[in-house]
Amino acid sequence: MVIDAATTLKRTAQAVTLGALVGLAAACGSAGQTAASSHHHHNGGGAASSGGGSSIVLTSSATPKCATSGLAVWLGVGAGGAAAGSTYYPLEFTNVSASSCHLFGYPGVSASSGHQVGKAAGRNPSSSAQTVVLAPGATAHALLQLTDVSNFPASSCKPVTASGLQVYPPGQFSAAFIPFPLRACSGTSETFLSVSPVQQSVGVPGQP
Repeated sequence: MVIDAATTLKRTAQAVTLGALVGLAAACGSAGQTAASSHHHHNGGGAASSGGGSSIVLTSSATPKCATSGLAVWLGVGAGGAAAGSTYYPLEFTNVSASSCHLFGYPGVSASSGHQVGKAAGRNPSSSAQTVVLAPGATAHALLQLTDVSNFPASSCKPVTASGLQVYPPGQFSAAFIPFPLRACSGTSETFLSVSPVQQSVGVPGQP
């Protein structure tokens, strides 16, 4: 069969056009993946990306729980916030490890003098629990309420001065200790501490 020059030129042009379209589609797919990965890296602190279906979402399942050994646990004392016989302080959790981790729920808190003094803190449900993903160097907080123990009958409270606070980050079984002398009830009848679930960002003394 003899193929004339016009037919050959036509087929060559079609092949070139098809090749260009395939190359363009591949380039677009590669660019979309790069943008999604870049957005994911930017959101390393744990916020979900808000792009289309190709974007990568970072959730708590992608990060381990924050271990006590990887956290600096401290109290934002400042001026404190006082109301109705209580003082409020932000209990801060800073990720000092090299990797992101997450916190969810209530920390365990009690007064301590080398051993637990009185009852552990009650749970204050004034704010709802949320998963907080901490990038290295990031901080979350829980609100700690210290009730003036003079509000309780001395016979049931048995007031003493504790040397500080023993704090278990959510889901952990080893505690951090914060030196912070405070008046505490050594009896177990009165709840003089309460704590909220962990919340996003650094807590500000005197603010809820």
